[in-house]
Amino acid sequence: MKIAIFSDNFYPELSGISDSIISLAKELVKLGHKINFYVPKYSAKDFGGLAERELTLDKNIKIKRLFSLPAPFAGAKARLVLPSFFRPSYGDFKPDIIHSQLFFGVGLEALALARYFKLPIIGTNHTAITEFVRAMPFLPGLFKKSSLDYAVWYYNCCDFVTAPSRSVFEEMSRYGFERPYEVISNPLDTKIFRPLKAGPVLKKQFKLSTKTVVYVGRLSREKNIEIIIKAIALAKKKISDINLAIAGGGKAQAELVGLVKELGLEKEVKFLGVLSHEKIVELYNASEIFAIASTSETQSLVLMQALACGLPSVVVDARALPEYVNEKNGCVVKAGDERAMAEKFILLLENNELRETLSRGAVESVRKFSAPNIAAKWEKLYGKVMENYKNKA
Repeated sequence: MKIAIFSDNFYPELSGISDSIISLAKELVKLGHKINFYVPKYSAKDFGGLAERELTLDKNIKIKRLFSLPAPFAGAKARLVLPSFFRPSYGDFKPDIIHSQLFFGVGLEALALARYFKLPIIGTNHTAITEFVRAMPFLPGLFKKSSLDYAVWYYNCCDFVTAPSRSVFEEMSRYGFERPYEVISNPLDTKIFRPLKAGPVLKKQFKLSTKTVVYVGRLSREKNIEIIIKAIALAKKKISDINLAIAGGGKAQAELVGLVKELGLEKEVKFLGVLSHEKIVELYNASEIFAIASTSETQSLVLMQALACGLPSVVVDARALPEYVNEKNGCVVKAGDERAMAEKFILLLENNELRETLSRGAVESVRKFSAPNIAAKWEKLYGKVMENYKNKA
């Protein structure tokens, strides 16, 4: 089948959405399908050569870039596509189904095209809407209900809706969401993200101690990274050689560096910047624990990647995180409670046997979310939605 995937977020802008849909497309073409991406055109000013050299994936995957404008309210390098609501043609590519990943400009374009060409459309919601609005720099309270109402309207216009966790549907249902839906995990590349046997060498490479906690992801306020840093300060009282490795970039970095200095943790906390997937795999394998204190996750691909590398994870009891972490692969603590998080760091770092048991559980817990398994689910769902649409016509 021919599948048109529309997304307001894509390479070279780093995100879990971009990673997941690229991984999905690669697996779908292995099953004999053809993919066209419709995504924003990014600025060379922000991304240099990455924006000028198109990503090469497969001969059966094409990337169509749409004119876009800067969208600083959504991220320093984010882009906004103004929908035309009518593009005369897909060229030679006549899709059988449309798959929309977000509900902004590109998402509206997908919705309009689905209606015009009378095609079924699946919408995937990757966004914790109330948390996204709360992170806005101006009048978040004013936009909360209107944003939720708009998102629910959008997904109620789709023929079928998916999300990577139950928490997304629980939120939307309170605001009138009523379409058929299914929880489908983002695909995980378990060939790349896996346990390695070079731990000591990798520790030396990153200059980390044998008691390292790692966080990977965007450095933004809704991620609550300060909770992890404060927990490290508390755990240091018991474990003097504890380290925290932070990989990623974002607007909150200056604040976090300031907090590290304030707490006297300059030697313990290492900011490593944005890393390639290969380096992230190495960093996970050079660490003992993965930690995330975000209250905005609809799944967290970096969490899944860490689990696949065998890292026990300490997460907070917010949104999707407790859906993926339990007593078999990590620990769940109350959101915003750095003391409780510090206690789990100490427990896991001082108990090698427990940590090794949870490490094995971590790898096992995400095996079912491998990219081939998730692609097979999508193939089946696309066929089902197309059949239902044809019968309804």
